[in-house]
Amino acid sequence: MEYISLKTFIHPIFLLFRNKDKIVKSGAVPHLIELLRSENSSLRELATAAVLTLSASPSNKPTITSSGAVPLLVQILISGSIQGKVDAVTALYNLSTCKESLNLALPVEAVKPLLTLLKDSKKYSKFAEKAAALLEIISKTGEGASSISEFDEGILTLVETIEEGSLLSTEYAVGVLLSLCRSCWVKYRELILNEGAIPGLLLLTVEGTDKAQRRARELLDLLRDNSRPKRVASENLETIVYDIATRVDGPVKAAETAKRLLQDMVKRNMELSMTRLQHRAASCTPKAPMT
Repeated sequence: MEYISLKTFIHPIFLLFRNKDKIVKSGAVPHLIELLRSENSSLRELATAAVLTLSASPSNKPTITSSGAVPLLVQILISGSIQGKVDAVTALYNLSTCKESLNLALPVEAVKPLLTLLKDSKKYSKFAEKAAALLEIISKTGEGASSISEFDEGILTLVETIEEGSLLSTEYAVGVLLSLCRSCWVKYRELILNEGAIPGLLLLTVEGTDKAQRRARELLDLLRDNSRPKRVASENLETIVYDIATRVDGPVKAAETAKRLLQDMVKRNMELSMTRLQHRAASCTPKAPMT
């Protein structure tokens, strides 16, 4: 009976119909932390769902963050069920937006499950936005950057997110690659170029958010020969591509390579526009009336 009553208490549907702030003020968080430490996997994942629901309220985030929930949620992210991992990502994302904890620390152990989930998800989904945002936080440490680059197809997954993602997921994904390049240009430049990042970055300089456009231009500049003087932000995109192509294929093939990269950008722009139209049409399609 005790197990059933606990399930009823922390079930997210129950929480949705209660005042989240009052639940936290009543002292529920320490009890949820104990449940997150439980040896019972079902209780841990129910507690994760409860933390997710409570963390949706801005006023609850400082209390939950300071309670020690973050490392326990990361453990769910690493070893939980698919639903548990999804709930943990959303809860961690909610906590990462807390103004009182802007420097939220996430361990590098979170990289593998985050990249795995991002790789398998639809890049334009809300979930992809949250996973990419958490990866950006981790990428700002040297150990985190190394872990991201060492994950099989990790950089490729980020490049695909830049090409196929929503405005927010592309902003976060380019932020990750930029963090890598800033931390060690020599180590990560070739890895990023080898995954074909240029067309997506070029597209992002035109179609991304203001922050994504700035990040894409800075990353494109870093992907060139860093020994040359830094270019101004308004420099012609064709010149940027030509410089990169020269470094990759040499001056003889540079013009041909640059032309191909720009053609790829146009092609992917058309494909992305078509995909967005299809998504919009699908979301606006009226449901058939019930008979």
